[in-house]
Amino acid sequence: MRGRQRDVLSPYKRVSSKEHLDANGIDAASAHLQSLGKEGANPSWKHSLPHILVATVSSLLFGYHLGVVNDTLESISIDLGFSGDTLAEGLVVSTCLGGAFVGSLFSGSIADGFGRRRAFQLCALPMIVGASMSATTNSLGGMLLGRFLVGTGMGLGPPVAALYVSEVSPAYIRGTFGSFTQIATCLGLLGAFFIGILAKETRGRWRVCFWLPVIPAAILALSMELCAESPHWLFKKGRGADAESEFERLLGSSHVKAAISELSKLDRGDEVDAVKFTELFLGRHFRVVFIGSALFALQQLSGINAVFYFSSAVFRRAGVPSDVANISVGIVNLSGSFVATILMDKLGRKVLLLGSFLGMAMSMALQVGATTSFVSTTGALYLSVGGMLLFVLTFSLGAGPVPSLLLSEIFPNRIRAKAMAFCMAVHWVINFFVGLLFLRLLEQLGPQILYTLFATSCLIAFAFVRNNVLETKGKTLQEIEIALLPAQ
Repeated sequence: MRGRQRDVLSPYKRVSSKEHLDANGIDAASAHLQSLGKEGANPSWKHSLPHILVATVSSLLFGYHLGVVNDTLESISIDLGFSGDTLAEGLVVSTCLGGAFVGSLFSGSIADGFGRRRAFQLCALPMIVGASMSATTNSLGGMLLGRFLVGTGMGLGPPVAALYVSEVSPAYIRGTFGSFTQIATCLGLLGAFFIGILAKETRGRWRVCFWLPVIPAAILALSMELCAESPHWLFKKGRGADAESEFERLLGSSHVKAAISELSKLDRGDEVDAVKFTELFLGRHFRVVFIGSALFALQQLSGINAVFYFSSAVFRRAGVPSDVANISVGIVNLSGSFVATILMDKLGRKVLLLGSFLGMAMSMALQVGATTSFVSTTGALYLSVGGMLLFVLTFSLGAGPVPSLLLSEIFPNRIRAKAMAFCMAVHWVINFFVGLLFLRLLEQLGPQILYTLFATSCLIAFAFVRNNVLETKGKTLQEIEIALLPAQ
């Protein structure tokens, strides 16, 4: 295996036989790829940027639909006749999560069967239909069906976006482009908050909130006709000439042969048999799938959604209106995501994850401190608000944007789509149960014990990342696959 690793070549620079990389040479090549200004060594990022921006529209829609009912739920319940029915109100929120789970389960089969571009278009379709149903319905049943359809698109979009971005981005800037999806999600959430604040005071205006996302969903579906298909998917399907053509669009003509040569080292280019889910759990792929699933599980068990759910109550105790609280949390989340974009290809994925989980544990410790009797009422409020904002900030620096990018990098091309689908399904299941059980656990255990458990989860995540996660900064997808997978 080590001998094979020594033969890895950078796909973006022609080298002689004397320049073959040794075991430490991969890191040297990765460092070389970080010099973003050297256009002779690296493909121009300008070629792939338009395709990345179109793909991130799916993440914008994801964030928007997560937050669209946050401020409008009360007016929706009045107009549709279920005001005061907490079960019905909960279903309006959770039905979307159920749809997302279903969509994530099928995302791998759709992305592998129809290609990444068609998967984006199939993601946009239920979002258009579902949002239109929600905007025009006069019954709870119509709203729930619309939310479920939107949820299927939400479940399909994120894993496909992560796949697409990792497969069409040059290695030296893949982390930066991968962070765009998190920024788009934050912008979608903020947009939903602002629009919801404007709409909630006027009866019937909540329907506009559901009509608006139809426009970007239609733009996503139409614009994908002009975007490049993933060369990795084309090559895997035996369409080598098409893969070369798309590499030329994405990297420039001078880098096509090197990219195809690198891709052919691990992919035969003649895959016709479908990947079975059993391949994810048996044999040589088990380790990377376990790492991916555990990362998403630990991300959700860190308590991030509990913090989002509880933020309004904490801010209200401090005398801050819920609208201001939601926007403050959204701005902090967005700011951290911008910083992560700058640091992703400088510090690397692993460093950001380690710092993020450690910072989240410290933030939770502040929340625990706020619940003790040793702190004054005023001090407790400052600790609660400060700890919450610090938690969101540190989450957005690593634990938020890194897992989906990292998983799309560490999974081999053959299983990448289905492995991402499985890990996203794990994400949605744990997300659902955290949301379902959080208030009950808070009531039975109290905030001190519950936040201590969240802090412990963050420390476990820190240890897991330190011992199991490979740094992927600047490495090609093929280099990562060679480093992680045992020989057949």
